[in-house]
Amino acid sequence: MPSFSHFIEVLIDTKDVFLKAMLLTLELTVVSILIGIVIGLFFALMKISKIKVLELISDIYVFLVRGTPLIVQIFILYFGLSGLFLLPDFWAASLALALHNGAYISEILRGTIQGVDKGQMEAGRSLGMTKVLTLRRIILPQAFRRALPPLGNQFIIGLKDSSLAAFISMNELFNVATTLGSNNFDEMTYLLIVAIYYLVLVALLTLIVNRFEKRLAISDR
Repeated sequence: MPSFSHFIEVLIDTKDVFLKAMLLTLELTVVSILIGIVIGLFFALMKISKIKVLELISDIYVFLVRGTPLIVQIFILYFGLSGLFLLPDFWAASLALALHNGAYISEILRGTIQGVDKGQMEAGRSLGMTKVLTLRRIILPQAFRRALPPLGNQFIIGLKDSSLAAFISMNELFNVATTLGSNNFDEMTYLLIVAIYYLVLVALLTLIVNRFEKRLAISDR
C-alpha cells in the first residue's frame, strides 16, 4: 500500500490528466444514457404494443443484450463493423453502452408504463385524445416519474460500465489509471486515485437524480 503522503503527491501531480479523462468518461456516459433512454422507450413501447411481431423483436433484443457480456458487445461494434465502415472508438463505446443500457431501461419503462392505472388511458380517450396523445401527455409523464429511482441506479451502473471502453484504448479514467500505474510500476496508487474520481462522478450523478426526484415530488403536491 502506498503511503498517504505519496498518494496525495501523485493525486495532485496527475490532476490534469485525470480531470481530462474524467470529462471524457462523463461525456461517454451522458451520450450513452441519452441514446439508451430513446432506445429503451422505443423497445418498451414495442413490448406493450400487443403486436406479436413487435413484442417478439423486443424480447429478442432484451435477451441478446442481457445474455451477452458488455465487453463482447463493445468488441463486436468496434471490430465487427470496422469491415463495413470506420467507427471511432468513442462512438463504438457509446453505442455499445447505449444498446446495453437500453435493454435494461426498456424493462424499467415497460414496468412503469404498465403500472399506470388503465383508467388513465380511458380518461384520456374519453376527453377526445388519441391513444398516442394520451400516452404522450398522461401515461409517459407518470411512468417516467415512477421510473426515476431505478433509472438513476441504471445510470450509475452505466457510468461504471464505461470503464470497459479502456479495452478499445479510449483514454477514459480506467485506461489512464492502468497506463500510468503500469508505466510507473505503482498500480495500487493509481487505482486508488481513479476510485476517488469514480466516487465523485457517482456522487454527482446521485445528487442530480435526487434533485429531480424532489422536484417531481413537489410538483405532485
